[in-house]
Amino acid sequence: MKSVLSVAAVFSTAGLFSACVVVDSQAHITREEKRFGVTGKPDLRLTTYDGAIELRAGDGDTVLVEIEKRGPTQEAIDQLRVESKQDGNRIEIEVKRPAREEVFFGIGSTPTAKLIVTMPREGDVTAKSGDGSITVEGIHGRLELRTGDGSVRGRNAGGQMTIVTGDGSVTLESATGDLDGESGDGGISVSGTLGAVRLHTGDGSITFRAESGTKMSADWSVSTGDGSVAMYLPQDFSAELDAHTGDGSIRNELSVQAEAGDDSKRSDEGGRSEESKRTLRTRLGGGGKTLKIRTGDGSIKLKES
Repeated sequence: MKSVLSVAAVFSTAGLFSACVVVDSQAHITREEKRFGVTGKPDLRLTTYDGAIELRAGDGDTVLVEIEKRGPTQEAIDQLRVESKQDGNRIEIEVKRPAREEVFFGIGSTPTAKLIVTMPREGDVTAKSGDGSITVEGIHGRLELRTGDGSVRGRNAGGQMTIVTGDGSVTLESATGDLDGESGDGGISVSGTLGAVRLHTGDGSITFRAESGTKMSADWSVSTGDGSVAMYLPQDFSAELDAHTGDGSIRNELSVQAEAGDDSKRSDEGGRSEESKRTLRTRLGGGGKTLKIRTGDGSIKLKES
């Protein structure tokens, strides 16, 4: 955290001068490491009240946790308590909030702790930050990533994934497995080969790119309270499509395969397809699971990936 302070003036024969000084209230940094040996699939529980969490895949059977502490003074950093314990392959790391806040140049400042974790590629992780971003790369397993305020980013991650941010964006590239993702306020962008999908943001756009070979293992739900939705689906994708916008239009560029005699532009009780300016219900490919798309205020675009 940086603050700009007005510093008073110096008197001289040249007159009255003022200066602006930039003060970094997190100028002191210390780092420490903790290493844990595992004999199988690790189960990590990571918690920090304020700070980012980074998860990286590594080789071997060791979990390395780097703890980067930042604060206005060394005394403030020394107040941070990091508790760790291991029980078999289960490892817990928790950064405790200091009992008091440091005052630095008249500004209250609390030290922060960033966790940088290198672990085996296969493992379960529960990571929680009260205020900070979370990133994951190359990890596969049961992943539960939660932050009160910050973005969540992932690349080549997979498994049973739950991602929640109170305020921030969610971005996943080349994701596999099942995904339950939510943002209170922020955009969502996902690409990959997923089986079950639930995506929701209270305020923000959603972009989803299903890669070739994607097959739905359960119904999908993609929704935003306020924002556009863009779905890119492969030619061999099958689903029962149910799309609706409260205020906006639907742009359909998919090759809709309707039953013989159906008219994808009409709405009646006898047809399987229904399309209007704000609603589109139809069968994609061979049908099957339901793909539900909703936006309270925004457009919906459907296009081949």
